[in-house]
Amino acid sequence: MATFTECRMVPVLVVWLALCLSGTWAVDRSNFKTCDQSSFCKRQRALKPGESPYRALLETMELTNTRLTLQLINDNNKVRLLLELYRLQGNMTRVKINELKPLKPRYEVPDVLVREPPTEPLSVLSQDENGVVLSLGVESQRVIVSAQPFRLDIVEGHNVLMSLNSRGLLAFEHLRMRKDTQAEPEAENKEEADTAHQAETTKEEEEKVEEGMWEETFKSHSDSKPNGPSAVSLDFSLPGVEHVYGIPEHADTLRLKTTDNGDPYRLYNLDVFQYELYNPMALYGAVPVMLAHNTQRTTGIFWLNAAETWVDISSNTAGKTVFGKMLDYVQGSSETPQTDVRWISESGIIDVFIMLGPTPKDIFSQYASLTGTQSFPPLSSLGYHQCRWNYNDQEDVRSVDAGFDEHDIPYDFIWLDIEHTDGKRYFTWDPHKFASPKDMLQGLKDKKRNMVAIVDPHIKVDSNYKIHNEIRSRGFYVKNKDGGDYEGWCWPGNAGYPDFTQPDMRAWWASMFSYDQYEGSMDNLYTWNDMNEPSVFNGPEVTMHKDAVHGSWEHRDVHNLYGLYVHRATMEGLIQRSGGVERPFVLTRAFFAGSQRYGAVWTGDNAAEWDHLKISIPMCLSLGLVGISFCGADVGGFFKSPSPELLVRWYQTGAYQPFFRAHAHLDTPRREPWLFGPENTALIREVIRQRYTFLPYWYQLFYHAYRTGEPVMRALWVEYPQDPATFAVDDEFLIGRDLLVHPVTEEGARGVTAFLPGKEEVWFDIHTFQKHNGAQNLYIPVTMSSIPVFQRGGSIIPRKLRVRRSSACMEHDPYTLFVALNTRRTAEGELYIDDGHTFNFDNKEFIHRRLFFSNNVLSSVNVAPEAQFTTKSWIERVVILGASKPRKVTLITADGHKSQLDFDFDASVSVLTIRKPSMNAGEDWSMALQ
Repeated sequence: MATFTECRMVPVLVVWLALCLSGTWAVDRSNFKTCDQSSFCKRQRALKPGESPYRALLETMELTNTRLTLQLINDNNKVRLLLELYRLQGNMTRVKINELKPLKPRYEVPDVLVREPPTEPLSVLSQDENGVVLSLGVESQRVIVSAQPFRLDIVEGHNVLMSLNSRGLLAFEHLRMRKDTQAEPEAENKEEADTAHQAETTKEEEEKVEEGMWEETFKSHSDSKPNGPSAVSLDFSLPGVEHVYGIPEHADTLRLKTTDNGDPYRLYNLDVFQYELYNPMALYGAVPVMLAHNTQRTTGIFWLNAAETWVDISSNTAGKTVFGKMLDYVQGSSETPQTDVRWISESGIIDVFIMLGPTPKDIFSQYASLTGTQSFPPLSSLGYHQCRWNYNDQEDVRSVDAGFDEHDIPYDFIWLDIEHTDGKRYFTWDPHKFASPKDMLQGLKDKKRNMVAIVDPHIKVDSNYKIHNEIRSRGFYVKNKDGGDYEGWCWPGNAGYPDFTQPDMRAWWASMFSYDQYEGSMDNLYTWNDMNEPSVFNGPEVTMHKDAVHGSWEHRDVHNLYGLYVHRATMEGLIQRSGGVERPFVLTRAFFAGSQRYGAVWTGDNAAEWDHLKISIPMCLSLGLVGISFCGADVGGFFKSPSPELLVRWYQTGAYQPFFRAHAHLDTPRREPWLFGPENTALIREVIRQRYTFLPYWYQLFYHAYRTGEPVMRALWVEYPQDPATFAVDDEFLIGRDLLVHPVTEEGARGVTAFLPGKEEVWFDIHTFQKHNGAQNLYIPVTMSSIPVFQRGGSIIPRKLRVRRSSACMEHDPYTLFVALNTRRTAEGELYIDDGHTFNFDNKEFIHRRLFFSNNVLSSVNVAPEAQFTTKSWIERVVILGASKPRKVTLITADGHKSQLDFDFDASVSVLTIRKPSMNAGEDWSMALQ
């Protein structure tokens, strides 16, 4: 939902009206800092590559079974740091750097790692006065620690995989006392104070106090910075790498750009009003994970720091044209491509996980072992979601729900935004517009449909509001720098902000979702957490002041974690209300590393513009690379009003993205799918129905994402890592490995050119069944009904073709298996079935079958014999693409019974359709083509 920036202490409604009537629908960049306006970023970026002042004191090295420790000294100021090096299970290395004896503890991020990562022993291979070489135990992988200047290289054989501090940009601003307020320590404490400071700062450094180190002002806001400068920075060099990805959230291309001529990429969760595209500005979420890829290897960097962070990227091949690179090759240029990355964070410590792959899927597994996998959502949440700010009242909800039935369009969730509450008091209902919420929810439940209601983390300051009174009495609000409850302006007016970093606060919040606390709620009511960056309309950069206090820590230390904690507490509440039985569904706008464990995200307040449609693809692809698979964008655009053409094309794109929700701003005309004329209604109906036919495939992909960490929506290079032609593609994508989607995202398009990857692959158009060879750019003429989607030869995809009004209504319906043969005339796939909504699958209550076609026999084999589940669904049809016409088709059931099956063969497209085999989907069977 949108905010309005820099609103003063005036009634929120007045400000909102001023915004809407002004017609201004673009981000005011002056409300958000550039690197030059962020003093720590400006300070650190002013440091240029050169010889590092840091030296490793090899005589302090200690090696145990779990780690190596080593002191570093800054020869300029004599401050010592402690380096910790860990070899982790799964081909990862962890590097931590902290002050040896900080003046006070520095923040280390909790609750993101799913456990303390298990270690493996390090061993010293060699050591002299210049450094030490350690074995990483994997083939010929080693870590070389150079002493002066300090540098760390990870090598394999003769190849350097990654270097740390090779450009000398390690910087660690040690905590210190402010000189103009510092009292001389008493004699008996002076030695202790000196020890805490490690060494007297040189006179030269004492005098070098730069603007913004001890206090900083942005617009009318002041940051008191009681701890002074505390930034950390480290550079990484990636030899042989030209392509890096990740560090969402940014409205930018999939492949990250170099930042030499502009600002670094910023990671700082912010409520950005109608964000701009193709720039590195911060948005709603921050995942400090970067992937680097070339044809030989994929590596990853996970920078575990929750403070404001900036990431600089440079490359020695940036700006070279294809011709220039060819000229280098012809002339025998020996320059190896290299990408250099620099991370800068305002506070905390350096805690970095280096993931060494070597494959993309190894990286996904490694990162999942650290922060967990995508939560396994209820099947219904993979259907279509209808949302608007706001559906006016219960009658409006009933009318919209009936409209879907009248127009034969399926949906699973209808959403309520902030206007459903009693005066923006969350966990309540407007007593006039939503007087009987249980009746409304029951009406949806009778149709096997659900509702989502918004619950934001800003709490109206109102002594007659139970939620506020409880939070205040328990001391659960974030505090301001003076110790009082922190208050700011948001939708309710004056609001307090619960301190979700406190476990007790999260537990209390979770308890508010119980049916006896959240009056009017039922088991088909789910939750949406918006504005959880947190959004503070009258705060600096529309967020919380950095010197606000969470227990022992400043907000600057924890900022990017706030949304994750809100998401987590809400998810735990939905699980607890069912006694731990039902899977939750919670959508969040703000997120961090690990947020994938708690539910879905969306790309925030986009606009009804073609470029916003296009950018939804790389934005969700980037999130998938860093573990967050359940991603989508507001179909149609939140701001402005889409043309019918744009709306139809957006539905056609959104139907093939993981989270499929239409949403619109309060000030836009209504846009339910049937309001744009019968032709457009038919087009939208068709694509939503397509989505429902693929739900079995979507569901099993999310099951695999939960088990493995592999993304559901995938960049092409993930599956074709040795093909450079895929490395920068972000206008098409894979769903799993077997569906390729190239949406139409250009206005007035009469054709698109899709890249079909894989030299040995064949691809089948899912609509026409026409076969195309891989490794080609295919021009596809399109009409308004066209959605270029291809199934990979060699795959089997289960679908349900009997589309009903919601996913739950299709539970017992039959499957059609689409078998696409490859050049070897083989194919494989799977079928996963469980109850679709509980955690019983963790107790082995599911069906998981392997489907494979080889030697003209299609078989279904149980791959989880220990699991127990039954289904009423059956196989009603098998469609084989790229087939030859058989003389007969014989079904052999588990008991050995044989029967002949009817079939049709379309020779024009080589498609064999086998009708009514009618075996139960959970049983063993085989089907022979003779």
